[in-house]
Amino acid sequence: MSALDLSRWQFAITTVYHFLFVPITIGTSFLVAGMQTAWVRTGNEKWLRATKFFGKLFLINFAMGVVTGIVQEFQFGMNWSDYSRFVGDIFGAPLAIEGLLAFFLESTFLGLWIFGWDRLPKKLHLATIWLAASGTLLSAYFILAANSFMQHPVGYTVNPVTQRAEMTDIGEVLLQPLAMITFAHVITMAFLVSGLFVAGISGWLLFKNKSVDVVRSTLKLGSITAIVAFVLVGWTGDMQATKMVEIQPMKMAAAEAQWDTAAPAPFSLFTIGTLDGSAPIFSVEVPHGLSLLATHSWDGEVQGINDLQAQYEQQFGPGDYRPNIPMAYWNFRLMIGFGALGALIAAYMLWATRKDRIPTSKWFPRIALLGIVMPLLGSSTGWIFTEMGRQPWIVFGLMQTSQGVSPTITPLYVILSMGIFTLLYGGLAVVEVGLLMRAVKIGPPDAVEDNYPDKLGEERPLTVTY
Repeated sequence: MSALDLSRWQFAITTVYHFLFVPITIGTSFLVAGMQTAWVRTGNEKWLRATKFFGKLFLINFAMGVVTGIVQEFQFGMNWSDYSRFVGDIFGAPLAIEGLLAFFLESTFLGLWIFGWDRLPKKLHLATIWLAASGTLLSAYFILAANSFMQHPVGYTVNPVTQRAEMTDIGEVLLQPLAMITFAHVITMAFLVSGLFVAGISGWLLFKNKSVDVVRSTLKLGSITAIVAFVLVGWTGDMQATKMVEIQPMKMAAAEAQWDTAAPAPFSLFTIGTLDGSAPIFSVEVPHGLSLLATHSWDGEVQGINDLQAQYEQQFGPGDYRPNIPMAYWNFRLMIGFGALGALIAAYMLWATRKDRIPTSKWFPRIALLGIVMPLLGSSTGWIFTEMGRQPWIVFGLMQTSQGVSPTITPLYVILSMGIFTLLYGGLAVVEVGLLMRAVKIGPPDAVEDNYPDKLGEERPLTVTY
């Protein structure tokens, strides 16, 4: 394999691994803030115990997300220096704002939340977790704005002297419609992931008959959050699909293996056989489905891969502008399928625990834990589709992926670094799972006393009993 192929593999591995922690962190921060708010407003101790328990799980994931995220940014200089040299002035701006503003906001107030128990007044301490959670949203937005530039470059000009892209309008880069739509889709997906994270762990503890008063409420909170989020994921995904047809029609054509332009175009639920344009062995289609999805019209025209390939050859010159069709086709379906299964599991857990029932079936805890995995797989396959569907472009229409790799990098260097990262990430995964399992087995504390000071400066001892 070439240095280019290996560098793509390395970035894919580190990115997918990092993004396992991101949606859990974003959504769970708000759910923990909601639990603490419920305690402050009602005085019901179960919500304080829930806050302490899920706050610990949130912090474990936050730490892992920070560590793995740092490695990602190093790769822009190590493996993709030509890309960084060409668009670094534009791509780096939202990332710099994220680091200097959003990350400092979330980390500062998260530190105050961690060390402010029984040191800050109750409502002031509550404000710190809400501000930390808001920081995660800002971080996500600036990172997604940078990614949206790669999907749809705007607000720039190419300097003919330096042969580098230079920013002309930072407002257009940060506020383009694609960035806003993508942000909405990713955040609703984060709540789907975190809702099932909370519900799945609560379901397992409920089956084990641990802290029933706490986990019954958190199971309901997580399941309802996941179901509502799934509906919103579908809505924002529809907006993203129509925008994708406008700016990257090849990606939509690849997602459907739509080789020839059609009006109306059917939606393929699944296909058995080849996806290379020849007749499939077996296919299940929804008539007019793709026209409705792509154009919101019953008989809307959807461009095919062959016509788009000819169009891009005229526009950009000779070359193969088709992404990996099977990867785009199947990851698009897996993204939807895993998300839908997660929502179904959330609905099942609500049904199985209705009227204060405690499930006794041995399948219930297994299904509950499976519910944690489903949306994580959905988000991962969704990102694989998003990035693979853009190929061969690293910045769509502006720079191909093959042009962005570092010119002096060698396959041996990438193999060594990828091997080290893989071993390191494997070790971190063992630590992460071990810490989570240990915390979950302990469960929520049996009792937590309210020792908050009445005013800033007072300090009282915290009592937590497990």
